Order: sequence, then C-alpha cells, then structure tokens
Amino acid sequence: QVQLVESGGGLVQPGGSLRLSCAASGFTFSRATMSWYRQGPGKERELVAVITSTSGRTDYADSMKGRFTISRDNAKNIVYLQMNSLNVEDTAVYYCRSSVAGRQYWGQGTQVTVSS
Repeated sequence: QVQLVESGGGLVQPGGSLRLSCAASGFTFSRATMSWYRQGPGKERELVAVITSTSGRTDYADSMKGRFTISRDNAKNIVYLQMNSLNVEDTAVYYCRSSVAGRQYWGQGTQVTVSS
C-alpha cells in the first residue's frame, strides 16, 4: 500500500533552516510528481513546491522562491524540502503529496513551528 512518511519538522527560530524529508513506498516513485503543501493555523492548505517525475523540473509558490528548495532522490524514494530564512508565517503542518497514474496520495504531515 502507498505510504508517505514526512519527517524533519520541529521548532526553529526566525531566520533558521530546516530540511524536511518524505519517504515514499508502495508505488513507482520515479514516475510520480512529488509536491509539498502546507497548512498554517486557520488557513487553507497551499502548495509550497513541486518536482516532476521525468525532467525533475521544479516550481514554487511565490513566497517560497529563493528560500525553499525541493529535490528528490529516486534511488532512495525520498523527496526533500530545504527551507531557509524561515519566518513566523512559515509555521504550518507540511504535507507531502504524490501524483502518479492519475491518483494522489498524502502523508500525515510534519509540524514546523517558527518562533523565538
């Protein structure tokens, strides 16, 4: 069965960095478009970044460009989100999503809290 397991969240001070990981299993990872989403307190879930399956092309929400980097390791079936220059507005639960063969799957999320 499909599993997406996020890790790497935690408490960080403003200006700090975190790297999130999402370990995938149960599907052909190399064929999946992988994305990170987030949902802040009282907010709707929003797209953070996406990386395609074949070319590895990436795209980001405007507020994350230049601060966040999405990458993938197809040999390990892991997608990463490197987050730099974090601010309090980045506080959210971060979710990993896979899209493959017309189906989407979600992880359980990992909490990121940016606070001094």
